This record gives sequence, structure tokens and C-alpha cells, in this order.
Amino acid sequence: MSANPSSPPVYADIADAAARLQGQAVRTPLLRNDVLDARLDARIFVKAECLQRTGSFKFRGAFNRISRMNSEEKQSGVLAYSSGNHAQGVAAAARLNGTTAKILMPSDAPRAKVEGVEFWGGEVVDYDRGRDNREEMGRAIADAEGRILVPPYEDPFIIAGQGTAGLEAVEQMAEFGEAPDIVVCCAGGGGLIAGVGLAVKHHHPDAQIWSAEPVGFDDYRRSIASGRRETNERLTGSICDAIITPTPGELTWSINSTQLTDGAAVSDEEALDAMAFAWRHMKIVVEPGGVAALAAVLSGKIDVAGRSVCVLATGGNVDRAVFAQALERL
Repeated sequence: MSANPSSPPVYADIADAAARLQGQAVRTPLLRNDVLDARLDARIFVKAECLQRTGSFKFRGAFNRISRMNSEEKQSGVLAYSSGNHAQGVAAAARLNGTTAKILMPSDAPRAKVEGVEFWGGEVVDYDRGRDNREEMGRAIADAEGRILVPPYEDPFIIAGQGTAGLEAVEQMAEFGEAPDIVVCCAGGGGLIAGVGLAVKHHHPDAQIWSAEPVGFDDYRRSIASGRRETNERLTGSICDAIITPTPGELTWSINSTQLTDGAAVSDEEALDAMAFAWRHMKIVVEPGGVAALAAVLSGKIDVAGRSVCVLATGGNVDRAVFAQALERL
């Protein structure tokens, strides 16, 4: 890669990524809803990244990373591992930048996400989420084929690209005459919440940044409490597949450990309820992992009464059967 700093990104890197993404990424809407505000007695702003190109925020970081490859690197192609959203972002960014992508995806990944990768010309390689080590598999393939590894979160360009969603949200809230008291964002490896937190804290240092994760996979919540990186005992067992990771990333934790306020863990049922609410009242389709932040707020896991709150709805790539489960709860 033409540049690959080992140090964490700073706000200037997010501003640079925003300029690079202009005309490529969608400036997704910041939604208001009277029912949501009344139910929570708060001013809630939902950043609809489920309407982003490829259906999730992941396109931002992938494009920021891959667009910096030189011509020789583009000839070699890229490799990524992902449960689906990063995979689609990488596949799209690769094609748009004139290179190829090979993607390791778990065998239980939603079909909608696999099809999204294939639409953009990405080559899918299956692995077993509970048995195989995707990082080791990825490094082996990258070494054998000379491909450039594009990690899902442990990369400063990825983090900076994801942070542009937070920068946009701050700008859009200002258009409403508001500033965030609380920002709630899902956390898997922590790349998105790291970048979003950097962007928000630059403009509003006193804003609280909360993580949202599935029950049983709340490594960030537990890490915030203990002050060290905690590990999940399992890697499967939640419908929020998009945000299941073993432990916070080393690079992302170096950022998040200094800026996160606390975390909330949501059940599958709470995620499904939030999906149904988003569809019924906000007219958006959000996948289980992507709706975790909204679920944390709706379920009362975070005290938002009287506050101005930004919630990120991070992805909308959900299989029909799972979405049907959510709608049945209405």
C-alpha cells in the first residue's frame, strides 16, 4: 500500500477520507421520528447507514483503503475476511478502483450478503466460523497469491473511512440546530465506533459514546468495565452475525479505551423488535447487527431521557426469513 501508518488515525485522517469518498459514498440521511422521540422522551437522530452503497457503512472504509493502492498493488488484487458487510464493501471498492477481490465468508453468512459480493464480482471462499481461523486462512491466501489484505477494522485507513459516518452525523445534527449528548453505535471489532468517536469527540468533546453488542458477545462492554481487552467465549449463537468478533482489535481498542463511556448488550428479541420498529415507523430495513444501537435505546439499556441522541443504523443486508421474524412481532 502506498501508505500504511501503524499509528492510530486522527481527526485529520477522517477529514481526508471524507474528501476521498465524495462522489463515491452516499451522504446517508439523518432521520427523525415523532413516535421514537415520544416513546423515549428524547431527541433521537438515526443515521441510516443501511442506505449506504452496498447496504452498510463498510463501503466507506473499504473505499478509503483500496483507493490508496498503487497500480502494481491493484494488479495483485485484494483479500478480505468478513461475515458479509465488509465483504460487499471490499468487493465494490475493488471493482470501482480497477482491481479484484477474493473474500473469505463464514458458511452461515446470510445469503443476501453472499449475493452482494457476487454482484460486485468478488470471489467467495467459505470457512467454518466456529472451527477455522479466518485471519490465518486470509494470510495464507494473501501470501500465496500476492494479494493485499484489507482487514475489517485493524487498519487506520479503514477506521478513518468509517469515521466519515460520524462526521456527517455531526454536520447533519448541526443543521437541525442540535449537538449530540450521546452517540450509540454497534461494536464488533470496533473500527466504526473508533472512527465515529474520533469525529464526534473532535467537535463535541463532552459527548458520551456508547457501544451496542449482542448479549453473550459484549466484549467491548466488558472491556470498558475491566480496562483491558476481554474475549468472548463463543463465536456463534446470535442473529447479530455482523458484529460478532472474538475480542476488540488491538488498534481499535487503543482508540476506544480512551473515548467510550460504556456499553449495552441486547438480546435477539430486542434486535428483532427494533427491526420491526424501524420498518414500521421509520420506513427503513435494518439487519440484526445493524440495529443493535437502536435496540439498546428502545429497550431502555441507555438512559436517554431529555437528551439529544445520535443512533447509527449501520446495515440493511438481511435475509428474507430473518426479516419476516421481525415483522411477525408487530
